Amino acid sequence: MHDTNRMFAPVAVEMEHRADGAMLLRSLQPLANYARCIGEYLEHWGLAASSRPFLFERGPDGRWVGAAYGEALKQVRQIAAWLLKQNLSPERPVVVLSGNGVEHGLISLAAMHIGVPILPISPSYALMSKDFGKLKFIFGLVKPGVIFVADHAPFAPALAALSSMHDAQLVVGSRSESAPGAVSFSTLLDASNEGAVDRALAAVTPDTVAKLLFTSGSTGEPKGVINTQRMLCANQQQMIQVWPFLDDEPPVIVDWLVWNHTFGANHNFNMILRHGGTLYIDGGRPMPNLFQQSLANLRDVAPTVYFNVPRGFDMLVAALRTDEALRRHFFSRLKLIFYAAAALPQNLWEALEKLSLEALGYNVPMVSSWGLTETAPAVTTCHFQAERSGVIGVPLPGCELKLLANGDKLEIRVRGPNVTPGYWKRPDLTAKAFDKEGFCITGDAMRFVDPKYPEKGLLFDGRVAEDFKLSSGTWVNADAVRLKAVALMAPIVQDIALTGHDLDEIGFLIFPNVAACRQLCPDLTPDAPVAQVLTHANVRTKILAGMTAMKRDDGGSSTYATRALLLAEPPSGDAGEITDKGNINQRAVRTRRATLVEMLHRTPIDPAVIALADARAPAGKHPKRGA
Repeated sequence: MHDTNRMFAPVAVEMEHRADGAMLLRSLQPLANYARCIGEYLEHWGLAASSRPFLFERGPDGRWVGAAYGEALKQVRQIAAWLLKQNLSPERPVVVLSGNGVEHGLISLAAMHIGVPILPISPSYALMSKDFGKLKFIFGLVKPGVIFVADHAPFAPALAALSSMHDAQLVVGSRSESAPGAVSFSTLLDASNEGAVDRALAAVTPDTVAKLLFTSGSTGEPKGVINTQRMLCANQQQMIQVWPFLDDEPPVIVDWLVWNHTFGANHNFNMILRHGGTLYIDGGRPMPNLFQQSLANLRDVAPTVYFNVPRGFDMLVAALRTDEALRRHFFSRLKLIFYAAAALPQNLWEALEKLSLEALGYNVPMVSSWGLTETAPAVTTCHFQAERSGVIGVPLPGCELKLLANGDKLEIRVRGPNVTPGYWKRPDLTAKAFDKEGFCITGDAMRFVDPKYPEKGLLFDGRVAEDFKLSSGTWVNADAVRLKAVALMAPIVQDIALTGHDLDEIGFLIFPNVAACRQLCPDLTPDAPVAQVLTHANVRTKILAGMTAMKRDDGGSSTYATRALLLAEPPSGDAGEITDKGNINQRAVRTRRATLVEMLHRTPIDPAVIALADARAPAGKHPKRGA
């Protein structure tokens, strides 16, 4: 049996009930001292474990290439010396347009080493946009002094469109073709000025801006969240106090989570750096055409901690079931499974338990967390083995939660050293982000696993703004309905967006697990088109059975859907349909797919729609666009 008592700190929280009805929840464990800045981590490990592998990626020949800690420290200091000559400042940061990579990681560390903010931007803003609107908006707020792209060619159109908005020096990856006016990353390694780098590092304070992370901007323009050195270092200290097992041996992870989001960068990358671990950059993704890369990487490297989102675990479970060698290797030294953001469907939780039991003879602990880009990121973390999926744990040391009644939900606000001071050059948004007591207003809702025992943890209860009313005036708890539907329709449903605002009935826009759907269609060829799979009678019958069960279980119109539509196109993070926390952005899905929402609720019922036998659309009722 796996001893979680040695892995985790004991849970100790206190609850304060105030006269105004608010509840304050905090850890009884005081926050210990933490590093002054991120640079202190690298300086320590570069000397204490110079030959230990740090940061690696697949090279052109398929082999792992990268840097050990000693070499990484040397290169970071060389890059930092070059950056010091570029007239950089918080007003002229280093911008990275390309995705995760060793050179991306080194130039980011070099900037933070000398007190210059790093600004990683989603590559999709440059590679998938036609008008580069979000990039232009960001460049209107931030005037970069240096821009880095790993490969110049795919970014050339975006760089040309932005050329009149800045005077930055362009740096291209060492394996990129040359570009007019650009310098190669390898050139940066020729610089050296030990004294200047040491002085710049010594001048970095906890309040120095470490990075700017722009949120996806799904409901408006992107917001630049200020991340200070204090936020990043405090959050790592908070985590080690509840996960002491990280100090037992240096962690090893194989991770694809992007560095322009807080989870992949501030949580995972910084965790490796804080503990002198090794990060293998996974070039794969939980997508049908890319996940084989992830599996190949996991066949090479056995992680000690594994992070993914529910969609990734869905695909991983299917592979682990059929590949015994992969299963044994994957679990061989695994200490912890961490599922991010959206609650892991219970069927996947149980599948992972069964697989780890088969491989190891015990269940590997599975945990989750909750936080925001504004909190760098973790606020709550599970440091105990929950009884089931969905528990996000209790407040970390130094974090204080305020829980307020908002309708039938508990809105959550947070205060602590890992909370942002505000948004870059947006004092208006900053003022709205905090209440009078300095708590950050998150817009998220929580509920207790057991209100009598707060130490059992919290459950994410969706966004306060995502609930809606039916025409009857009845409120729909969108997250509760979504989670129940996903569980009942497992394993062929990955996630659901709800429709029905101001209508008489709820509708489901369903993001399917296509691989699981194919298993229900033995008469189709393995390469049958997705559209053919999703219209198969067996798949539609499975969805209808789940809808029928929901109505039978609850009965009220606010607790089940009468119509559903299977979506061939997966949710788009680039279009804002997936939040920074990995959840489905309900409003963004409904807005972007307004035509499908209208079709879902149309009378007469469209043949593509799966409907309960008694489903009727009220005469004269039409869904609002984006409902």
